[in-house]
Amino acid sequence: MAIQETDILRLSPPPMNRFEAVYIPEIVKGFGTTLRHFFTSFGQGRTSRTMQYPEVRREDLPVVEGGQNASNFRGVHRLNRDENGRVKCVACMMCPTICPARCIHIQAEESPWDDREKYPAKFEIDELRCIYCGMCEEACPVDAIELTPVYDVVGASRQEMVFDKEKLLHVYDMTINRKPM
Repeated sequence: MAIQETDILRLSPPPMNRFEAVYIPEIVKGFGTTLRHFFTSFGQGRTSRTMQYPEVRREDLPVVEGGQNASNFRGVHRLNRDENGRVKCVACMMCPTICPARCIHIQAEESPWDDREKYPAKFEIDELRCIYCGMCEEACPVDAIELTPVYDVVGASRQEMVFDKEKLLHVYDMTINRKPM
């Protein structure tokens, strides 16, 4: 279907005078805004958004009705333990299959326990590659993997940011009392 010439509306902006053509009023307005932000940013001015991290931490995460934290915040992963203290994962391969970033790697082996067929002998998540979409959490049939409210994870090298099974279980031990969102 072709666009008819009668359907086209041609707009022409009004011509600028000499004063407007050199953009001096807009430059002055922009410089004024910059100076206003500069002088009001000292202390706790109305335009100040600076936090002295890590001394001051952001704990004012978005809140939904009922006063609970918003469920759209996703931090670092953790592997949950079952009631016997074992890793809850059954190595079903749902999370690495659905992961759009392909950051989850599982090596399954036959389980030494009678209540499941497989367990993850190796479970790794590359936290630098992860996009924190939460699809792994949604896909897990046994709720073995969760995203926690912890957001301040650091590492000196890329290898330190590849969380293996032991590190993910350690995150669980650290966040056992903090309810995941």
